[in-house]
Amino acid sequence: MQKLLIILGIVILVIGLLYPYIKKLGLGQLPGDIMFKSGNSTFFFPIVTCIIISVVLTIIFNLFK
Repeated sequence: MQKLLIILGIVILVIGLLYPYIKKLGLGQLPGDIMFKSGNSTFFFPIVTCIIISVVLTIIFNLFK
């Protein structure tokens, strides 16, 4: 269990460090991502981005299975 938490922490750290570069790729701004702006509040759900990341991770995990 400790190894899993350490690996998860490292993955979150790497994603955080790479976030400026990932943002330049356009993830989170794809057509189909849902964004509602109303006054002072904003609701954002990147559904297409989530689907693309899920498909890529599924392919990667199946290659190393």
